Formats: sequence, structure tokens, C-alpha cells
Amino acid sequence: MELALDIRNLTKTYADGTAALRGVSLQVPKGDFYALLGPNGAGKTTLIGIVTGLVNKTGGSLRIDGVDFDAYPERARRRVGVVPQNLNVDFFGRAIDIVVNQGGYYGIPRSIALKRADELLKAVGLADKRTAQARQLSGGMQRRLMIARALIHEPDLLFLDEPTAGVDIEMRRGMWDYLKTLTARGVTILLTTHYLEEAEQLAKHVAIINKGAIVANGTMEDILARYDESQRERDGYRGSRLEEVFLQLTREPEKPS
Repeated sequence: MELALDIRNLTKTYADGTAALRGVSLQVPKGDFYALLGPNGAGKTTLIGIVTGLVNKTGGSLRIDGVDFDAYPERARRRVGVVPQNLNVDFFGRAIDIVVNQGGYYGIPRSIALKRADELLKAVGLADKRTAQARQLSGGMQRRLMIARALIHEPDLLFLDEPTAGVDIEMRRGMWDYLKTLTARGVTILLTTHYLEEAEQLAKHVAIINKGAIVANGTMEDILARYDESQRERDGYRGSRLEEVFLQLTREPEKPS
């Protein structure tokens, strides 16, 4: 099995002694739609930061599309595209310029970047907003613009960090339809989201991280098989199966009164 991302025993301890990652191992197959789930502070952001080169790891190994990150960091980073959780576009820049300028960071000639940018803006439903400033776009459109920007250098691995936060249902569905076409073409997607029902419907594999460690990892079917149907009968209303498994694995134990 070819891997888009191969993480082995990854650790990160910050200067103040905080252990953000505690021996994380994760293997993401090429062309997969993979969900990385966890509560706030679980280590997701640190993990993404290390893979994208924004955070230095303390220990462990990392390979992206077969490229050793320690030996060839620039080659490895070029294989990754990132759509961050927070909107970070130039709000006074035009949509087309934002995407094209991103290509310049990767040495893509402007003539090629312009053609790719037009294709990407069309694919994410922003062709008619080509010359609009980012500040004139809705929040959902700005997120789709960031997806186009992340894809300009044709990465093999795409990180999506809460990509549908604040996006209405119609735009969200259109976004997922497009992203599924990417995985069909061989692009690997690693998704973090608090919308667990989306992850349950979209992802082939899922890993759940809590307190810097992977507490569950496998196919979506494997993870959902942990669901205890009898719990619904005992406790009344419950969430989706994935939500219940997630809470079971990450919920803090109740302190004795």
C-alpha cells in the first residue's frame, strides 16, 4: 500500500514542558479521504504544523509521499497543500491574484499559474468572482477561495482544518462534492472537523487523537463498530454513532463527588 503520509512515533514537547504529541503514529493511504478528529487541545494543530513545516518536532519520523521530511524538507513540503481553520487571505486582493500569487511561492510561471487559477476558481464555483476582492465574498466563498489557493501547486496531500466552519449547508455540500472529485483523481485529503456527521459520511479512515495520543485508528466501519447501541436505550437521546464513539474515547471521567 502506497502512503501519502507516514508518521512514526512523532513527539512534540514545547519549551514550557507541555507534551503536545506523545508518540503519534499515523499511516494515510494515497488517494484516501482521512479524518483526524479530536477535542480542542488534543494535538491536531501541532500535528498539522509539523507536517507543514511550521512546527519543529521533538522526535519521531515523517515521510510525505515517500519523501523523508528530515532529509528533504523542501521537497516534502511542496507535496502538501493547507486550508487553515482561520481565514487568512488578503481581503483587498482579487480572487484571481490571491491564487496566482500563491503559485509564485512555488516557482510556478505566471502564465501557467493564471491558467491553473482560472480552472480552480471555476471548479470551486468562483469563476464569476474572479476579479472580486476577497472582502466582497461571503465567508463560504472565502473558504472555497482558500481551497483553490491551496491547490495551485498541485499538491499530493491536502490538509483541511475545519473547512466548513460557518459555511451554509448548500455551499458545504458543493464543497464536499468537489473534494470527492479530488480524491478520485488521487489527491489525498486529511480532514479535521467538529462536524462529525460529515466525517462519518465522507471519510474512509479515521483517527481520533486525545491528549497528544492516538486513541483509535482504522476504517470508518471499524471505528463505528465500537458503538454501543444499548447505551441509547439507557440514556435516551444520543448523537450519531461516530459522535458517541468520539465522546466515549475523549470524555473526561467524572470526578467523584
